[in-house]
Amino acid sequence: MERDSVSVAFVREALHGVSARGGDPERLLTDAGIAPSLLVDLQGRVSAAAFGRLWRASALALDDELFGQDRRRLKLGSLATLGLLCVHTRTLQQALQRGTRLLNLLLDDVRLELRHDARRATVVLLPNDCPVKVFAHETLVIVLQALICWLIDRRIPLLEAQFAYPAPAWAEEYPRIYSRNIAFDAALTQFSFPVTDLRAPVVQTERTLREFLRDAPANVIVKYRNPRSLSTYLRHALKHRKHGFELSFDAAAQELGLSPSTLRRRLEAEGTSFRLIKDGARRDVAIRQLQQTRRSIPEVADSLGFAESSAFHRAFIKWMGISPGQFRQSGRDEAGR
Repeated sequence: MERDSVSVAFVREALHGVSARGGDPERLLTDAGIAPSLLVDLQGRVSAAAFGRLWRASALALDDELFGQDRRRLKLGSLATLGLLCVHTRTLQQALQRGTRLLNLLLDDVRLELRHDARRATVVLLPNDCPVKVFAHETLVIVLQALICWLIDRRIPLLEAQFAYPAPAWAEEYPRIYSRNIAFDAALTQFSFPVTDLRAPVVQTERTLREFLRDAPANVIVKYRNPRSLSTYLRHALKHRKHGFELSFDAAAQELGLSPSTLRRRLEAEGTSFRLIKDGARRDVAIRQLQQTRRSIPEVADSLGFAESSAFHRAFIKWMGISPGQFRQSGRDEAGR
């Protein structure tokens, strides 16, 4: 499953910091278009766009772009300044060195450090004599991971992500957000990627930064997607063509003029696979059809290329934690309130 939606667990964590700083969680939820009743649903999810609106509303209300998670506010404009410093560097290594220095000046509870050896580069979060705040670490890793990918205009799959706290109740979300290789109860929170990527050129400019900031922070939450990437092309083909979900991997490779092995390798370099792209596209279309059309569940299943409704039923429970019928009914119940 790809990262187009966010567990309500992250919404709840964000609101804890807002409440501690005297903010009004219900007002922020309203501004973000998130129903407060959704927070009690352990399997509930909100769109990345909705979580982005919550992030922006929180930043405006608190003058803090980190949800009140640090003793010192990360004042409005801090992340824009971070981007501005980084685009005026030549390589990713220079950008990270400059960016971590800035964040170390702005934050009190954590210190960032870039380390590397012959095989991997690692960004480490070092606590400054204070308890680890789970959501602070989650958010900082998301921001840094998004910044890295955007600066060099391609997705960098993380080799590993370690977190200096026990696995939270929503730990199953971590592989979708960070890396397939996750470790908890680590000595330090850190994430690593191939050291060769440190030499990658920074290709963004002040102009593209302005474009990036117009869509922030929603585009920080979702996995970085280059609009010219193969994964973006395939996702669009699956979701918007008639009978798009009948597209096979071999047919996709032929259409792109690539051998299957080359397509597989290039998708891996983008941090995904044809199966993951197809799974995520099916989920998105299923949600849209269940919410916005009167198609029967067997009709939805057929449109997504499932041979049997039972297979769609199992897949949807895996995606959303509830059956398609329960999902559709929950939307009707919410609309009737």
